[in-house]
Amino acid sequence: MRGPGARPRPTLAEAQAQRVAQQQAWEREQAEQRDRTERRPQQPQRRDGGGPLSVNNQRFAQNLADRGAPRRDAPPPRQQQGWEREAPPQRGHDDRRPQQPQRRDGGGPLSVNNQRFAQNLADRGAPRRDAPAPHWQQQPQPEAPRQYPPAAPNRPLKSVVNPQVARQMGSDRPGPSPTTPVNRPAGLPSAEGDRLSKRMTALGLASRREADEWIEAGWVRVNGRLAVLGQRVRPEDKIVVDPAAHREQAQRVTILLNKPVGYVSGQAEDGYEPASVLLRPENQWKEDQSGLRWHPGHMRSLAPAGRLDIDSVGLLVLTQDGRVARQLIGEDSNVEKEYLVRVEYHHGPRLPDSDLALLNHGLTLDDHVLRPCKVSWQNEDQLRFVLREGRKRQIRRMCEAVGLKVVGLKRVRIGSVSLGHLPPGQWRYLRRDEFFA
Repeated sequence: MRGPGARPRPTLAEAQAQRVAQQQAWEREQAEQRDRTERRPQQPQRRDGGGPLSVNNQRFAQNLADRGAPRRDAPPPRQQQGWEREAPPQRGHDDRRPQQPQRRDGGGPLSVNNQRFAQNLADRGAPRRDAPAPHWQQQPQPEAPRQYPPAAPNRPLKSVVNPQVARQMGSDRPGPSPTTPVNRPAGLPSAEGDRLSKRMTALGLASRREADEWIEAGWVRVNGRLAVLGQRVRPEDKIVVDPAAHREQAQRVTILLNKPVGYVSGQAEDGYEPASVLLRPENQWKEDQSGLRWHPGHMRSLAPAGRLDIDSVGLLVLTQDGRVARQLIGEDSNVEKEYLVRVEYHHGPRLPDSDLALLNHGLTLDDHVLRPCKVSWQNEDQLRFVLREGRKRQIRRMCEAVGLKVVGLKRVRIGSVSLGHLPPGQWRYLRRDEFFA
């Protein structure tokens, strides 16, 4: 294919006319050469001083001069006086042709292809007759109505409607009838009954978090089928836990810490460090008889089972076992907690017996009647509290209600596990033969 700058092949007539013109030009040049030879005019000299130019070089120089091309020693066009200049005159039969577009560098007329390209560039300024109007001149067309596929036939609902809710909403509400049985694939959660994790917690098998972990691990079966998260069970359903879950739970540890003043029980707050920072190997009690030694895995998922104020000291339980946490701080927890409280009384020589009886039973905190507890004098300025519940700052608020000011508070026992001789700031593992209940 020819490029955009290729010259078209001339016709036979044009070729003959060109040869005639070249022959005539050659004859004129020969005549001029003879005249110049006779008159011996000054011949063009080489630029390097090597003598006159040869005949061919003279022809090449003359052609360059006739075409108007700049010479090598000529300054650039922008340095000349005047940028535009006239095209050189055409010679021979070119004088009879119409004026053609010239090159920008003065190199002569453009070829036929270049002339067409220049004409196309000139025509691009005007829009074509068949070209669409610009988008800003087009009128907005109204949108065609959207076509929707035909509606699918009604299908039975996959969800199950609570019979009680269905009766309240009325029979005109779409959905299956409460008496209509719904086929559900085996293993999917049921809409009736309690959640499986809640039922396992009520049966004392595990805590809510442990139950979900066991279900996800595939250690729980309901009526012989593998349980799934979120499944609901009825009272007559049979729940079986794989022994591997109990073995894994048996490996979880419970730690007893004698918390000193200045540490919070849970997460760090108000610039105070949590008590868990004391659980380091060097702080393990040397008389620990559990047979266990500190391991980094024992610190994972370790949470306090009960709280002690920042100004309180004594026994603090931290455990990985959800059953222990539920036993100590669950809603139905009934484990005793014993405290030694040092108090001051400024309304008389001694606390009246009526106020002491009120501490045992009869006080209300946050519109809640407190459970009966055991409060007695340990010595002249120290009371012994035995509680079965643990509300926020409960002992301090109980003492304030009867005019007592708490100076010091120490927890010495939880269930059947006592603080004993454990030094402040040190800890030990709960032994296999120790139980809080």
